[in-house]
Amino acid sequence: MRVYLCSDFQHLIKESGVGRAIEHQQIALETAGVSHTLSSKEPFDIIHINTIFPQSYLKAKKAQRDGKAVIYHAHSTIEDFKNSFFFANALAPLFGWWLKKCYKTADLILTPSAYSKSLIEDYHIHRPIEVVSNGIDLNYWNSTEEEVKQFKTKYGLEPDAKIILSVGLQIKRKGILDFVEMAKQLPEYQFIWFGYTDPKLLPKEIVAALQTDLPNLQFPGYINRDELRVAYQAADLYVFLTHEETEGIVLLEALASKTNTLVRDLPVFSAYKQQQHLYKGKTVEEFMTLAKGIIEGELPSLVEQGYEVVAERSLPKIGEQLKDYYQIVNPYFYSE
Repeated sequence: MRVYLCSDFQHLIKESGVGRAIEHQQIALETAGVSHTLSSKEPFDIIHINTIFPQSYLKAKKAQRDGKAVIYHAHSTIEDFKNSFFFANALAPLFGWWLKKCYKTADLILTPSAYSKSLIEDYHIHRPIEVVSNGIDLNYWNSTEEEVKQFKTKYGLEPDAKIILSVGLQIKRKGILDFVEMAKQLPEYQFIWFGYTDPKLLPKEIVAALQTDLPNLQFPGYINRDELRVAYQAADLYVFLTHEETEGIVLLEALASKTNTLVRDLPVFSAYKQQQHLYKGKTVEEFMTLAKGIIEGELPSLVEQGYEVVAERSLPKIGEQLKDYYQIVNPYFYSE
């Protein structure tokens, strides 16, 4: 029996968290021995949808008519749509209406965290909702000293430079304004943000922030997964200053890389204990104080503790969880 992992407009989402989540699902299902396809032209028994484009909705409705089970993976919420792109807040009610319409087609909704589950429950969709992390490939996130050296050379960094890294779309919700302010206040550290968003989609304050001219601040744009692997290893600190997430795959990547990590103190990160698994702050002042303490060794490194938590989200474990849910929506489903 086969699962159809449905994700439309791959070229639009490949650089996003949803794109990375789909890659993780493929690996997870392979480890669990679950046959899957990325094409609707092949026969399938369950459709597992990751996107909310009109084509995705129509495929869910057709699967319903054909008597096939529908699983919708809720990567998106109304809350994380806000403060993202130009006019996003004005469009949020319409986006919310469409989101609910898509999710209501599901026999089962999967979502990456307990926090995002609580948000979707408040939408009153009246569908069963379960939590499955996007997962992480623990074996991938490491690099050699030579790779790190080459990385620093490429980005004009001294061998002993102290690097503060962030990764994500260049939008307000991801905390880019606080990142720039930290760079202004901490000239002794090098700040690099990897990720790209078309400036035409951004409000003026974000465009202005991206044009900030500082000797210790870089916005190189999008980099591929292999170079990102080295970036985490090169960094002295990874900061995730996002204001809203459903899980945050980049956080899993940083923890799997055993990179010192600082996040904004949000409910979605409640599974990570403050000063036990990673560090949390709420204001730019707190972020700067914690960053200096971590980099200068005044605060203990928590990389091993953070790794232990993220190891519970390894892709083989996620594959088994997905297989269990497939068997719930289709009791006749079996893996190869």
